[in-house]
Amino acid sequence: MKQRIGIMGGTFDPIHFGHLVTAQEVFERFALDSVIFMVAGKHPLKGDEVTDAHLRLQMVEIAIRDNPHFEVNDFEVQRDEVTYTIDTMRYLHQNYPPQTEFFFITGADALFDIIEWKDARELAGLTILVGATRPGYDIEKAKLRHECAGEHFDIRYLEVPALAVSSTDIRQRVRDGRDVRYLVTDGVAEFIKQHHLYQSIQGCCRYEREQKTPFEE
Repeated sequence: MKQRIGIMGGTFDPIHFGHLVTAQEVFERFALDSVIFMVAGKHPLKGDEVTDAHLRLQMVEIAIRDNPHFEVNDFEVQRDEVTYTIDTMRYLHQNYPPQTEFFFITGADALFDIIEWKDARELAGLTILVGATRPGYDIEKAKLRHECAGEHFDIRYLEVPALAVSSTDIRQRVRDGRDVRYLVTDGVAEFIKQHHLYQSIQGCCRYEREQKTPFEE
């Protein structure tokens, strides 16, 4: 029996309800069997200071623990080198049955420049791409970009109002001493408090800036 697996990549710094709602929407819309949260280790596009990957991994584990259809994978966290989307998809194809159908979930803005991603032509044959959009996003412009490039990507777009939530805003709220309830799960909020995350930019690590943009927000 063919499996349909969603792959949601991102820094998740921190994971918030926008990520969770998006994953659930894609799970339901495309009749998936599960969604794997792939936490970025050395992220090739994030040039800002970010939280240690193992702490971000723990926050994802906390956030998804009540959903039997969600799971987390530490493949990218365990790698010493920068991981591109193509690396992750090759790994998944090596570890799942040949007939498995993958749906890589990312922000629609990232897909606008997918033709510039590493080994884009090979990637097009390894996964269906799901572009999650905020309300008002110009989907037709993105589609035209891909058509003009002559690439054969299978891209599906899905509007998710909850994407108005931003990890950047959550980090700033914590620095300002503001409440993040209703933006993250209670477990994640408590984890942030216990580990004194986002109080300052100290204690974070840098990622090299290259080509890949899953859910950065």
